[in-house]
This record gives sequence, C-alpha cells and structure tokens, in this order.
Amino acid sequence: MRFEYGEMIRRSIQKAIQSRFFKGKAILLFGARQCGKSTLMDALLEGQGQEWLYLNGDDADVREALTNTTTAKLKNIAGNKKIVFIDEAQRIPNIGLTLKLFTDQIKNVQVIATGSSAFELSSQVNEPLTGRKYEFTLYPLSFGEMVAQDGLLQEKRQIGHRMIFGYYPEIVTNPTDEAELLKLLAGSYLYKDLLMIDQIRKPLLLDKLLKALALQIGSEVNYQEIAQTVGTDGKTVEKYIDLLEKAYVVFRLPALNRNVRNEIKKGKKVYFFDCGIRNAILNNFNPLTSRTDCGALFENYVIAERLKFLKYHNIDAKMYFWRTTQQQEIDLIEETSQELNAYEFKWGKSQRVRFPQTFTTSYSPKENLVVTPENIEDILMRK
Repeated sequence: MRFEYGEMIRRSIQKAIQSRFFKGKAILLFGARQCGKSTLMDALLEGQGQEWLYLNGDDADVREALTNTTTAKLKNIAGNKKIVFIDEAQRIPNIGLTLKLFTDQIKNVQVIATGSSAFELSSQVNEPLTGRKYEFTLYPLSFGEMVAQDGLLQEKRQIGHRMIFGYYPEIVTNPTDEAELLKLLAGSYLYKDLLMIDQIRKPLLLDKLLKALALQIGSEVNYQEIAQTVGTDGKTVEKYIDLLEKAYVVFRLPALNRNVRNEIKKGKKVYFFDCGIRNAILNNFNPLTSRTDCGALFENYVIAERLKFLKYHNIDAKMYFWRTTQQQEIDLIEETSQELNAYEFKWGKSQRVRFPQTFTTSYSPKENLVVTPENIEDILMRK
C-alpha cells in the first residue's frame, strides 16, 4: 500500500540507508506491516530512473524463481538493472542463500530486501549473510519525524491524539477514519504473519493474551498470572510474547537490579510499539478526558518514542524500569557506557515527583528528569 502523505514525510533512516548503496553488501529493512517500508523504498529508488527491479515475495512465481536458485538464474532475473528490491522477502524460502549469491557473485547489483517478520527473515539470513549485510528497522512514524514535517509546536499539540490513535502512516493520513482503519490494521497486521508460524495454533489465545497485555501497560507483568487469566501455561505466554516482540507488536522492559538488596530481580513490563494498536485491541478510542488510563498511555507513548529515537540515531543504550519490594519505582532508566539517567512520566501537570533516595544514592544518575507533555522534547529529541 502506498500513502501519498507518507511519501512527503522524510523517514529518519532514509539518509542512512541511501549511504549504504553499492557498498558490496545486502541491505535488509525490517519492520511491522504497514509501517511504511515500501513507501520508504519508493522514495529511495525514485532517483534511480529505470535502474531498479521490484520483486514481491507474495507472488508465487517470484518465490519459485528465488528459492534454491543459481547465479545464472539471478543474473537473468536482474537483467541490466543495478538494483534489485525484494519486498516481503520473508515469504521466500532460503532467502538468505539467494541474497548471498547476489552479494558474492553479482557484485555490480545492489540487492535490497524488506520483511515484516524479523523472526522469519532474520533466522534465514543471519548465517548466510554474516558480514554481508546492513540491517535497518523501520517503525511507525515517530514524534521526531512529525516534528520535522509539521514543527515542534504542532506535534506537541497532537500528543493526546497520538496516544489514542498512534503513528501508523495510514492512520496519520486519514484523520476522519482512524478508529475503523485501526481495527482493520490491528487484526490483519497482528495475525497475518504470526498465524503462519507453526507454534501459533490458537488465535483465540493470542487475542486473549493481547488484551491482557493491553490492560497491563505500565504495570509489572507476571507470566504465570497472565497464563491463569487467558487459560494456558507460563511457558506458552512467554513464547507468544517473544513472537509478538519479534513481530514488532510489543517490546519488553526488564527491571534494573544491581546494587540494592530489595530490588525486584526478574521483573518485566510489556509495552506496545504503537498506542493506536493497543487501543484498537481494547476497542477503546474514548477521548482522554473520559479515560482512566491516561498515565499508562502517556508512559507507553514516551517510552516507545524514546526507543525509536535511540534506534534511529544508533545510540547504544539499555532501557530498564526500577522497583523495590517497598513499591519505590522509576518508570525508565536509560544506561549507556558513559552515564545512567532516570525518567518519570506524568500526564498531569500538577503531580509532584520525588526520585527515591535509595536509587539516587545507589546509582548516582547523571539526570533525574520528570517528563510531561510540556517538556517532552527533552527526551524525544535529545541524544
């Protein structure tokens, strides 16, 4: 699907991908369905004239031609094109070996592959393409990308709206049909790839699990408790969450535990990459004025946007939350090799926050920052 508006929005990794063209390696672009991978590739290839070839892994003849193929066949397929773009590459068996042939044997051709299922595509390409690939991940539109498009003031005005409807390109570009489109997007996007995996045989269980996770954003997740709620066992819950994470639906935040005796040792929280998808799962698009989950939504929103920022700017930072058995808690701890910073997220303006002395004494953070809608750029646009 192509989004006219999406073509005008410059994606954060566009320049980085462009700089990797014709460096002798395959370019791999991962990301959830409908997050704009094809639109980004259109923008990157627009200036290449007739020099590129588009192949779609959803087409049966493409799958047949690129599975267990030979160098001679690939040369015939590429013809005189300088770039071969393989969309939905996860649908092609042994795609890693095919990409290896391109990089090793057809050195004058730049091969690019996109895939919506990291758990499928990565497992197929990691070993064959060791040292032969550049990997990128594309997320739904981000706070930073929309600031670049519309300006900081305008995007800050939209924060509450983004907390409800999210950043998927189709949602951003169709403001009158957001709820309906999100329901469709959540269903097809969440299940299409996951249900093709052998381990996922119970779509009803997956649906129950997603709803349980959606209700627990901002709270510590216990696999055994969720298992009892949805009617399965803890190992199945953990396996399904792992697959949901690899499909860019959710991500986990572990607990930081290093110095303090009464810290939570093995805690974890689960957040959604996109708040709109989370709300679609619960079928709750009520305005913020009539919701009871504004604080949790704001926390999910900021942490997801910070994760995008770190990834897009190649900042090697680990993200945690912190909590003790005495219920002392900090929403986000961010650690790099140079420093450690602590963040609390507050949707309400009048809420006062004190960072626990137990934490500050034990970890000596460089910064303790309370993030609100008013100063959100201090975390979402700062390296």
